[in-house]
Amino acid sequence: MRRRWPVVLIVWCAGALGAWLWAHDAASPSKAEQIARGRYLVKIAGCNDCHTPGYLQSNGQVSEEQWLLGDQLGWRGPWGTTYASNLRIYMSALSEDEWVHAARTLQARPPMPWFNLNAMHEDDLRAIYTFVRSLGPVGDPAPAYLAPGEEPTTPFALFPSPPPQPNQH
Repeated sequence: MRRRWPVVLIVWCAGALGAWLWAHDAASPSKAEQIARGRYLVKIAGCNDCHTPGYLQSNGQVSEEQWLLGDQLGWRGPWGTTYASNLRIYMSALSEDEWVHAARTLQARPPMPWFNLNAMHEDDLRAIYTFVRSLGPVGDPAPAYLAPGEEPTTPFALFPSPPPQPNQH
C-alpha cells in the first residue's frame, strides 16, 4: 500500500503558505496608503517648517506642489550657516533602503532635529520616502553650508538668537 502523507502534507503546506501570503499582502499598506501616511508624517513631524519655503510664515498654507523644495533662508550659529536641503532632489537619488539607512545614521548641524529622525519607526520612514518620491524631483539644490566666519549672501536667522540686552537709558 502506497502512503499518501507526503502529498497531503505538500497540499496542506501550499495552502498554509497561500493563506499566509494572502494575509500578509492584505496587511501591507497600498501605495496610496503609504503616500497618505507619509504626507501626514511630513506635516506633523515639522519637515515643512524648514524644508518648504514660506511654510511657517503662511501658517502652513503652501500648496503641496511646493513642499520640501529646500530653502534659501540660512540658519546661522556657532557651527556656521546651514540651509534646509531640497528633500525631493535628495531622495530621488536614493533607494528606499538607502533612505532608511541614511535616516537612521544621520547626524546633522542645527537646527535639523536628526535625533528625532534617527528614532522614527522604519514603517514611518518608508512612508515618508514614498510620499516624497511621489512629489517628484523638482527645484534647485539649497545653498551650500557656510563655515563659521563666512558671511551668507542669503537671508538668515540667528540660531540660537543672542539673549536680549537690557535697556540702557
